[in-house]
Amino acid sequence: MQNNEVTTFTSTFEQEVYEGLTTYPKHLSSKYFYDEIGDKLFQDIMAMPEYYLTDCEFNILEENKTEIAELFGKNDEPFSLFELGAGDGKKTKILLRHFTEKNISFDYRPIDISQNALDQLEESLGQEIPEVEINTLQGTYFDTLRDIGDANERKKVILFLGSNIGNLLHPQALEFLRNMKDSINDGDLIFMGFDQKKNPQTILDAYNDKTGITEAFNKNILARINKEMGGSFNLDKFSHWEVYDPETGTAKSYLVSKEEQNVWIESLELEIRLKAWETIHTEISQKYDDAIVEWLAEKADLKIVTEFTDSEQQYKNYVFKK
Repeated sequence: MQNNEVTTFTSTFEQEVYEGLTTYPKHLSSKYFYDEIGDKLFQDIMAMPEYYLTDCEFNILEENKTEIAELFGKNDEPFSLFELGAGDGKKTKILLRHFTEKNISFDYRPIDISQNALDQLEESLGQEIPEVEINTLQGTYFDTLRDIGDANERKKVILFLGSNIGNLLHPQALEFLRNMKDSINDGDLIFMGFDQKKNPQTILDAYNDKTGITEAFNKNILARINKEMGGSFNLDKFSHWEVYDPETGTAKSYLVSKEEQNVWIESLELEIRLKAWETIHTEISQKYDDAIVEWLAEKADLKIVTEFTDSEQQYKNYVFKK
Protein backbone atom coordinates (compact mmCIF):
# COMPACT_ATOMS: atom_id res chain seq x y z
CA MET A 1 0.00 0.00 0.00
CA GLN A 2 2.76 2.39 0.94
CA ASN A 3 5.22 3.82 -1.60
CA ASN A 4 7.44 6.88 -1.91
CA GLU A 5 4.84 8.96 -3.69
CA VAL A 6 1.39 8.24 -2.40
CA THR A 7 -0.38 6.19 0.26
CA THR A 8 -3.89 4.94 -0.44
CA PHE A 9 -6.33 3.60 2.13
CA THR A 10 -9.30 1.26 2.02
CA SER A 11 -11.07 3.00 4.95
CA THR A 12 -11.06 6.14 7.08
CA PHE A 13 -9.93 3.92 9.96
CA GLU A 14 -6.77 2.97 8.03
CA GLN A 15 -6.08 6.57 7.06
CA GLU A 16 -6.47 7.92 10.59
CA VAL A 17 -4.34 5.13 12.08
CA TYR A 18 -1.60 5.85 9.54
CA GLU A 19 -1.71 9.59 10.18
CA GLY A 20 -1.90 9.22 13.96
CA LEU A 21 1.00 6.79 14.28
CA THR A 22 3.34 8.58 11.86
CA THR A 23 3.11 11.98 13.60
CA TYR A 24 4.66 13.11 16.88
CA PRO A 25 3.33 12.87 19.47
CA LYS A 26 1.45 9.78 18.35
CA HIS A 27 -2.34 9.69 18.71
CA LEU A 28 -5.35 7.54 17.84
CA SER A 29 -9.02 8.52 17.88
CA SER A 30 -11.25 7.23 20.68
CA LYS A 31 -14.08 6.67 18.19
CA TYR A 32 -12.22 3.51 17.13
CA PHE A 33 -12.52 1.93 20.58
CA TYR A 34 -15.91 0.67 19.45
CA ASP A 35 -16.55 -2.68 17.83
CA GLU A 36 -18.49 -5.63 19.22
CA ILE A 37 -15.90 -6.08 22.01
CA GLY A 38 -15.53 -2.33 22.61
CA ASP A 39 -19.31 -1.87 22.80
CA LYS A 40 -19.50 -4.53 25.52
CA LEU A 41 -16.56 -3.04 27.42
CA PHE A 42 -18.17 0.39 27.40
CA GLN A 43 -21.42 -1.08 28.75
CA ASP A 44 -19.33 -2.60 31.54
CA ILE A 45 -17.71 0.79 32.19
CA MET A 46 -21.10 2.48 32.48
CA ALA A 47 -22.08 -0.12 35.09
CA MET A 48 -18.98 0.49 37.23
CA PRO A 49 -19.58 2.21 40.60
CA GLU A 50 -16.67 4.57 39.86
CA TYR A 51 -18.24 5.76 36.59
CA TYR A 52 -20.60 8.26 38.19
CA LEU A 53 -21.65 9.86 34.88
CA THR A 54 -24.17 7.14 34.03
CA ASP A 55 -25.96 7.17 37.38
CA CYS A 56 -26.06 10.98 37.47
CA GLU A 57 -27.64 11.27 34.03
CA PHE A 58 -29.91 8.29 34.64
CA ASN A 59 -31.27 10.02 37.76
CA ILE A 60 -31.65 13.37 35.99
CA LEU A 61 -33.76 11.77 33.25
CA GLU A 62 -35.84 9.73 35.71
CA GLU A 63 -36.54 12.66 38.03
CA ASN A 64 -37.34 15.14 35.23
CA LYS A 65 -38.97 12.98 32.54
CA THR A 66 -42.36 14.72 32.88
CA GLU A 67 -40.87 18.19 32.45
CA ILE A 68 -38.67 16.97 29.60
CA ALA A 69 -41.69 15.44 27.85
CA GLU A 70 -43.58 18.72 28.14
CA LEU A 71 -40.57 20.58 26.74
CA PHE A 72 -40.05 18.25 23.77
CA GLY A 73 -43.74 17.80 22.93
CA LYS A 74 -44.86 21.36 23.55
CA ASN A 75 -48.34 22.13 22.13
CA ASP A 76 -48.71 18.42 21.24
CA GLU A 77 -46.48 18.97 18.22
CA PRO A 78 -45.03 15.71 16.77
CA PHE A 79 -41.24 15.53 16.75
CA SER A 80 -38.32 13.39 15.62
CA LEU A 81 -35.93 12.44 18.42
CA PHE A 82 -32.39 12.10 17.06
CA GLU A 83 -29.70 10.69 19.35
CA LEU A 84 -25.99 11.01 18.59
CA GLY A 85 -23.93 8.12 19.96
CA ALA A 86 -26.98 6.18 21.08
CA GLY A 87 -25.08 3.08 22.28
CA ASP A 88 -27.32 0.66 24.15
CA GLY A 89 -29.96 3.37 24.79
CA LYS A 90 -30.31 2.42 28.47
CA LYS A 91 -30.80 6.00 29.65
CA THR A 92 -32.84 7.08 26.63
CA LYS A 93 -35.34 4.28 27.24
CA ILE A 94 -36.48 6.21 30.34
CA LEU A 95 -37.73 8.94 28.02
CA LEU A 96 -38.96 6.62 25.27
CA ARG A 97 -41.05 4.61 27.74
CA HIS A 98 -42.50 7.77 29.29
CA PHE A 99 -43.29 9.32 25.88
CA THR A 100 -45.17 6.22 24.76
CA GLU A 101 -47.09 5.98 28.04
CA LYS A 102 -48.21 9.60 27.56
CA ASN A 103 -49.14 8.96 23.89
CA ILE A 104 -46.72 11.63 22.72
CA SER A 105 -46.30 11.65 18.93
CA PHE A 106 -42.64 11.09 18.03
CA ASP A 107 -40.23 8.84 16.17
CA TYR A 108 -36.77 7.82 17.39
CA ARG A 109 -33.66 8.08 15.20
CA PRO A 110 -30.59 6.70 17.01
CA ILE A 111 -27.20 7.38 15.43
CA ASP A 112 -23.99 5.52 16.26
CA ILE A 113 -20.63 4.73 14.65
CA SER A 114 -21.14 1.08 15.65
CA GLN A 115 -23.66 -0.85 13.54
CA ASN A 116 -23.49 -3.62 16.16
CA ALA A 117 -24.70 -1.20 18.84
CA LEU A 118 -27.55 -0.02 16.61
CA ASP A 119 -28.64 -3.58 15.81
CA GLN A 120 -28.70 -4.49 19.51
CA LEU A 121 -30.60 -1.30 20.37
CA GLU A 122 -33.23 -1.93 17.69
CA GLU A 123 -33.66 -5.51 18.88
CA SER A 124 -33.97 -4.56 22.55
CA LEU A 125 -36.48 -1.78 21.81
CA GLY A 126 -38.55 -4.22 19.78
CA GLN A 127 -38.79 -6.42 22.86
CA GLU A 128 -39.11 -3.75 25.58
CA ILE A 129 -41.01 -0.85 23.94
CA PRO A 130 -42.33 -2.14 20.61
CA GLU A 131 -44.58 0.92 20.21
CA VAL A 132 -41.54 3.11 19.42
CA GLU A 133 -41.04 3.88 15.73
CA ILE A 134 -37.28 3.54 15.22
CA ASN A 135 -35.07 4.45 12.26
CA THR A 136 -31.36 3.81 12.85
CA LEU A 137 -28.51 5.65 11.13
CA GLN A 138 -24.89 4.46 11.18
CA GLY A 139 -22.10 7.03 10.99
CA THR A 140 -19.99 9.63 12.78
CA TYR A 141 -21.44 12.69 14.48
CA PHE A 142 -20.16 15.08 11.83
CA ASP A 143 -21.46 12.98 8.92
CA THR A 144 -24.91 12.46 10.40
CA LEU A 145 -25.48 16.10 11.36
CA ARG A 146 -25.85 16.80 7.65
CA ASP A 147 -28.50 14.06 7.41
CA ILE A 148 -30.37 15.55 10.38
CA GLY A 149 -30.52 18.89 8.60
CA ASP A 150 -32.07 17.20 5.54
CA ALA A 151 -34.58 15.16 7.56
CA ASN A 152 -38.37 15.44 7.49
CA GLU A 153 -40.32 18.60 8.25
CA ARG A 154 -41.12 17.52 11.79
CA LYS A 155 -39.78 19.38 14.79
CA LYS A 156 -36.35 18.01 15.70
CA VAL A 157 -34.96 17.24 19.13
CA ILE A 158 -31.30 16.16 19.23
CA LEU A 159 -30.06 14.15 22.21
CA PHE A 160 -26.33 14.05 22.95
CA LEU A 161 -25.96 12.27 26.28
CA GLY A 162 -23.06 10.94 28.34
CA SER A 163 -21.00 14.15 28.09
CA ASN A 164 -19.69 12.92 24.74
CA ILE A 165 -19.11 16.57 23.83
CA GLY A 166 -16.18 16.20 26.25
CA ASN A 167 -14.31 14.09 23.66
CA LEU A 168 -13.72 17.33 21.74
CA LEU A 169 -11.32 20.14 22.62
CA HIS A 170 -13.01 23.54 22.83
CA PRO A 171 -12.25 24.60 19.19
CA GLN A 172 -13.66 21.29 17.90
CA ALA A 173 -16.61 21.53 20.29
CA LEU A 174 -17.42 25.00 18.94
CA GLU A 175 -17.32 23.72 15.36
CA PHE A 176 -19.52 20.81 16.38
CA LEU A 177 -22.07 23.07 18.13
CA ARG A 178 -22.17 25.41 15.14
CA ASN A 179 -22.84 22.42 12.88
CA MET A 180 -25.62 21.35 15.24
CA LYS A 181 -27.09 24.85 15.12
CA ASP A 182 -27.02 24.75 11.31
CA SER A 183 -28.82 21.38 11.29
CA ILE A 184 -31.86 22.60 13.25
CA ASN A 185 -34.66 25.10 12.67
CA ASP A 186 -36.32 27.64 14.91
CA GLY A 187 -38.28 25.73 17.55
CA ASP A 188 -35.99 22.68 17.42
CA LEU A 189 -34.08 21.70 20.57
CA ILE A 190 -30.70 20.24 21.55
CA PHE A 191 -30.51 18.28 24.83
CA MET A 192 -26.87 17.75 25.79
CA GLY A 193 -24.96 16.33 28.75
CA PHE A 194 -21.92 18.10 30.23
CA ASP A 195 -19.92 16.49 33.02
CA GLN A 196 -19.07 19.11 35.64
CA LYS A 197 -15.73 19.93 37.28
CA LYS A 198 -15.43 18.20 40.65
CA ASN A 199 -12.97 16.49 43.00
CA PRO A 200 -10.06 15.50 40.70
CA GLN A 201 -9.74 12.09 42.36
CA THR A 202 -13.38 11.28 41.54
CA ILE A 203 -12.66 12.00 37.88
CA LEU A 204 -9.44 9.97 37.82
CA ASP A 205 -11.18 6.98 39.44
CA ALA A 206 -13.91 7.07 36.77
CA TYR A 207 -11.34 6.60 33.99
CA ASN A 208 -8.88 4.30 35.72
CA ASP A 209 -10.80 1.63 37.62
CA LYS A 210 -8.92 -0.96 39.67
CA THR A 211 -10.60 -3.88 37.87
CA GLY A 212 -8.98 -2.91 34.55
CA ILE A 213 -12.14 -2.48 32.44
CA THR A 214 -11.12 1.00 31.29
CA GLU A 215 -7.62 -0.26 30.50
CA ALA A 216 -9.07 -3.01 28.29
CA PHE A 217 -11.34 -0.46 26.60
CA ASN A 218 -8.39 1.85 25.87
CA LYS A 219 -6.29 -1.03 24.52
CA ASN A 220 -9.13 -2.28 22.32
CA ILE A 221 -8.07 0.18 19.64
CA LEU A 222 -4.76 -1.71 19.36
CA ALA A 223 -6.66 -5.01 19.31
CA ARG A 224 -8.76 -3.67 16.42
CA ILE A 225 -5.65 -2.67 14.48
CA ASN A 226 -4.26 -6.18 15.01
CA LYS A 227 -7.50 -7.83 13.92
CA GLU A 228 -8.51 -5.57 11.04
CA MET A 229 -5.14 -4.43 9.67
CA GLY A 230 -2.79 -7.27 10.53
CA GLY A 231 -1.03 -5.34 13.29
CA SER A 232 1.50 -6.89 15.65
CA PHE A 233 0.79 -4.86 18.80
CA ASN A 234 1.50 -6.78 22.02
CA LEU A 235 -1.10 -5.27 24.37
CA ASP A 236 0.86 -6.36 27.45
CA LYS A 237 3.69 -4.03 26.42
CA PHE A 238 1.47 -0.97 26.95
CA SER A 239 0.20 0.70 30.11
CA HIS A 240 -3.10 2.57 30.35
CA TRP A 241 -2.45 6.01 31.86
CA GLU A 242 -4.97 8.67 32.87
CA VAL A 243 -4.21 12.27 33.87
CA TYR A 244 -6.51 15.14 34.86
CA ASP A 245 -5.76 18.87 34.87
CA PRO A 246 -8.24 20.58 37.24
CA GLU A 247 -7.28 24.01 35.89
CA THR A 248 -8.41 23.31 32.32
CA GLY A 249 -10.87 20.56 33.26
CA THR A 250 -9.22 18.15 30.80
CA ALA A 251 -8.82 14.43 31.46
CA LYS A 252 -6.54 12.61 29.01
CA SER A 253 -6.02 8.91 28.33
CA TYR A 254 -2.78 7.46 26.99
CA LEU A 255 -1.26 4.15 26.03
CA VAL A 256 2.37 4.16 27.19
CA SER A 257 4.96 1.86 25.64
CA LYS A 258 6.72 -0.02 28.45
CA GLU A 259 9.80 -0.65 26.31
CA GLU A 260 11.43 0.18 23.01
CA GLN A 261 9.57 -1.80 20.37
CA ASN A 262 8.76 -2.05 16.68
CA VAL A 263 5.22 -2.78 15.47
CA TRP A 264 4.30 -3.91 11.95
CA ILE A 265 0.89 -3.11 10.41
CA GLU A 266 0.40 -5.39 7.42
CA SER A 267 -2.37 -3.61 5.49
CA LEU A 268 -0.51 -0.29 5.72
CA GLU A 269 2.90 -1.87 5.00
CA LEU A 270 4.06 0.30 7.88
CA GLU A 271 6.54 -0.25 10.69
CA ILE A 272 6.02 1.86 13.83
CA ARG A 273 8.98 2.48 16.14
CA LEU A 274 8.16 3.25 19.75
CA LYS A 275 10.69 4.39 22.33
CA ALA A 276 10.47 3.23 25.93
CA TRP A 277 7.75 5.27 27.71
CA GLU A 278 6.59 6.91 24.49
CA THR A 279 2.88 7.75 24.53
CA ILE A 280 -0.06 7.26 22.18
CA HIS A 281 -2.78 9.73 23.10
CA THR A 282 -6.22 8.10 22.71
CA GLU A 283 -8.90 10.20 24.37
CA ILE A 284 -9.81 13.43 26.11
CA SER A 285 -12.75 13.87 28.48
CA GLN A 286 -13.42 17.55 29.05
CA LYS A 287 -15.14 18.73 32.24
CA TYR A 288 -17.19 21.94 32.43
CA ASP A 289 -18.76 24.60 34.60
CA ASP A 290 -21.61 27.00 33.81
CA ALA A 291 -19.26 29.73 32.59
CA ILE A 292 -17.64 27.44 29.99
CA VAL A 293 -20.99 26.13 28.72
CA GLU A 294 -22.39 29.66 28.48
CA TRP A 295 -19.28 30.74 26.54
CA LEU A 296 -19.59 27.78 24.13
CA ALA A 297 -23.28 28.50 23.56
CA GLU A 298 -22.66 32.20 22.91
CA LYS A 299 -19.85 31.51 20.44
CA ALA A 300 -22.01 28.94 18.63
CA ASP A 301 -25.03 31.30 18.44
CA LEU A 302 -27.10 29.03 20.65
CA LYS A 303 -29.33 30.03 23.57
CA ILE A 304 -29.61 28.01 26.78
CA VAL A 305 -33.31 27.29 27.34
CA THR A 306 -32.98 25.47 30.68
CA GLU A 307 -30.80 22.97 32.52
CA PHE A 308 -31.24 19.87 34.68
CA THR A 309 -28.80 18.58 37.30
CA ASP A 310 -28.42 15.89 39.95
CA SER A 311 -28.66 16.56 43.68
CA GLU A 312 -24.89 17.02 44.06
CA GLN A 313 -24.52 19.04 40.83
CA GLN A 314 -21.88 16.65 39.52
CA TYR A 315 -23.45 16.55 36.06
CA LYS A 316 -25.80 18.73 34.00
CA ASN A 317 -28.02 18.40 30.96
CA TYR A 318 -28.49 21.69 29.15
CA VAL A 319 -31.19 22.44 26.59
CA PHE A 320 -30.26 24.74 23.68
CA LYS A 321 -32.15 26.36 20.82
CA LYS A 322 -31.17 28.72 18.02
